[in-house]
Amino acid sequence: MIRYSFMLIDPLPAAQAELRRLFELLRSCGYDGIELDLAGAPGDLGLLEHELSRAGLVVPSFLTGAAYGEGLCLSAPDPQVRRRTVGRLIQYLDVASRFRALLVVGLLQGLRSDEPDPAQAGCRIVEGLRQVSAAAVARGVELAIEPVNHLQVGFNHSVAEVCRLIDAIGSPACGPMVDTLHMNIEERSLVEPVRACGAALRHVHLCESNGSLFGTGHLNFAAVLQALEGIGYSRFASVKVYRGSGLEEAARTSIAHLRLAAGATAK
Repeated sequence: MIRYSFMLIDPLPAAQAELRRLFELLRSCGYDGIELDLAGAPGDLGLLEHELSRAGLVVPSFLTGAAYGEGLCLSAPDPQVRRRTVGRLIQYLDVASRFRALLVVGLLQGLRSDEPDPAQAGCRIVEGLRQVSAAAVARGVELAIEPVNHLQVGFNHSVAEVCRLIDAIGSPACGPMVDTLHMNIEERSLVEPVRACGAALRHVHLCESNGSLFGTGHLNFAAVLQALEGIGYSRFASVKVYRGSGLEEAARTSIAHLRLAAGATAK
């Protein structure tokens, strides 16, 4: 059975009372977890653990993409930049291990403006992720490699491309994930990539075609949920709403929409 987490786009509040209210809100909506970008996680991880436990929530996954804004990039021509990027991801693995979470890697692959030659970029991305994967295996952490659309990342946009990347890395730490927003741009189908991943699927992002409230775009979430059920997916699916709504409205209406969609597939 799929469990739902809510992706927090903004950094977590620093004040404990505000953090507690946020977590209680998400739990009251019916979420079992939250997805965070490590760049926005609080420095006091002990406080985060305490408040998560109090609310009955977990962090199933950590995002890493905000580090690209700090100049980190796996495909960068400068070897020092690549070394810093690998080092940062290995640091992130320690946090992921502490929370028994997986680490999502997508945006850190970089853009064509970082490296215009896709073959050269591909070699660098594979080399860097092999190093990160070796460290992940040692720490018992899984990596979810995200196919990101061509408007946001320069390489590996489709699920098929990511699966080939994972084969080239050759590590059991790596597995594919899907994001409905990116699939809507890059794929011919929202369900065939899910079926192609099968049991290897590590993680899911659920996002409307316009990035706003579920039901305001054209995505068929019922079909996606049915495909996930068909492959026996029982990990987390993170709700992502990044525009056109406040957090509380997004949290409440998204899970209600998904429950209706799941109910439709059961009939």
